[in-house]
Amino acid sequence: MKASLPVARRYNIGNKMFVFYVNLDKTCTDIALRIQGNRTRLGKNSFEDDRLSFKKIIFYCSTWIHERRYTMTKKFLTVSVLLLVVCSLSCQSWFSPKKPKKRAESKVSASDFLRSQFREPAAAPRSTAPPAEIIPTRMDNEPVITETGMVTVTESGSSVISRTYPWPECGIVRLDKDMPKEVSLNNPFEYSIRITNLTETTLTGIVVTEEPAEHFKFTRAIPAPDEEEGKKLIWQILSLGPKASRQIKITGMGTHIEPLQHCTTVITPVIPACASVQVIQPALQLTKTAPAEVLLCDVIPVRYIVTNTGTGSVKNVKVTEALPAGLRTTDGKNALTFNAGTLMAGQSRQFSAELRASKTGKYIGKAVANSTTGTSAESPPTATTVGLPILSLKKTGMETQYIGRPVSYEITLANKSDVSAKNTVLEDLIPNGVTGVQATAGAKMSNSKLVWEFGTLEPNMSKNVRVSYIPNRAGILASSATATSYCAESVTASARTTVTGISALSLEVVDVEDPVRVGSHATYVIRVENQGSATATNIRVGCLLEDYVRYVSSAGATASSQQGQALRFYPLASLAPKATAAWRVVVEAVRPGDLRFKATMHADQLSRPVEETESTTLYE
Repeated sequence: MKASLPVARRYNIGNKMFVFYVNLDKTCTDIALRIQGNRTRLGKNSFEDDRLSFKKIIFYCSTWIHERRYTMTKKFLTVSVLLLVVCSLSCQSWFSPKKPKKRAESKVSASDFLRSQFREPAAAPRSTAPPAEIIPTRMDNEPVITETGMVTVTESGSSVISRTYPWPECGIVRLDKDMPKEVSLNNPFEYSIRITNLTETTLTGIVVTEEPAEHFKFTRAIPAPDEEEGKKLIWQILSLGPKASRQIKITGMGTHIEPLQHCTTVITPVIPACASVQVIQPALQLTKTAPAEVLLCDVIPVRYIVTNTGTGSVKNVKVTEALPAGLRTTDGKNALTFNAGTLMAGQSRQFSAELRASKTGKYIGKAVANSTTGTSAESPPTATTVGLPILSLKKTGMETQYIGRPVSYEITLANKSDVSAKNTVLEDLIPNGVTGVQATAGAKMSNSKLVWEFGTLEPNMSKNVRVSYIPNRAGILASSATATSYCAESVTASARTTVTGISALSLEVVDVEDPVRVGSHATYVIRVENQGSATATNIRVGCLLEDYVRYVSSAGATASSQQGQALRFYPLASLAPKATAAWRVVVEAVRPGDLRFKATMHADQLSRPVEETESTTLYE
């Protein structure tokens, strides 16, 4: 950059002439002074002698510098305003779409702008625009302050005035002012001011200033003004959202019969153009969840969640796990791979799978997440214990019992494993040929079974139940019980009881005729009945005839044989319980007397014979 050229300016002080060479880039203390005299050259001693002259020199120096700066600043501002006016003719708003013009906006001239900047009186305007079009002075770092240059739109009973700030062609805020056309003297009336954000971003620091007419008596405002300076009412809008509006309602009255002119000023925020570069640090977090305990027949659900806990995105993320020996996926694979793709900051993706174990045991595994950018994460290890319930069942009871007597059994069910046996059920099959079934409380009859539902049987826990039946026939009574549980192998236990009966034979002899005349026949009936519960076998019946009678004939269950006065019937092989066998014997009375007809019975079940005697009177 070239150095600034010094500028010379001459001043006459007394009989001395001072020449100032001023470098505009330096302050007044850096001014080089050259002093020429008609007779002598001034030096240090001369300045000390003539202090008044030195002060005048300094005064002229400062005055010249300020004049020079004012001239250059004025030229700079003139050029800036001209460029701003030219650019605004084709300006497009950065924050809102372009809208067609609905009304003419008044313009401000460069000379008026400069006068307002340097507090000089403005010349008469060359257009018919409202006087409120004047732009006030502002500092470079202050927001734009624009007076209202408003266009009146006539409506029924009111006037709506609108203006866009900071420029009509580059608007970010619109002012809509709604005032009545006419009001009555000393009668309150209300008018409104609406501020609208025309952009797609939130605006802050909007200042609305309302300066009512001199003969307007302010009553109230909704919302109340933040500040009041004399008659000026000031509202600070700290934040206004995109396309949002804020309405101010002002109430007052006119105190004189003359037009009321209310002027509104809006200070719009200065919106900087900023660019930023995001500094990111992506990070991955991986979690794996799996059940702590499962059964061998269960599937093992596992879930993986990978999260980008850092900033920025992570590309091509993959989650993998090599399964430990004994674990496979449901389709037989020994490894899992999931593609998570690209994860933005704070984004998570979840994956799940189902595994199966081939044997019991404890399985420990962990997963790893990797990306092409080098970011990786490892999940904490998870441990899953695979167990299998083991049931044991025992049934004990009587080895022998008689028919008709209760047969009792005790059933013990136990969980011999270190895991819970869920949905445990015990069933006892009721054998055929029994009645009078009884069981421990909780049993339910289902078809020909007794059923107990125990639910969950904890490790090393057992249940005991009892059941009893009454057999109604002899033989082997076989009784079995079965226990089942979820994921456990079913177990069966049985017991056998020999059931026997008791034979109880009765012998009865009855004479059909009594008394019997000599020469007539007498008939005797012999009956054998098995009143017991077991079949009687090898039943043998015999009769002994006294000499009062003579044998005539016999018949019955078996044939007979006679030897003298003894009559024997052939053995009856068996006689079922509750069954009866009968024989009939006919004799002839040969002489009178008190006859005794005696019958004898033998059987395998009898340790000694049974005898029965019937008396008959014989007469002539």
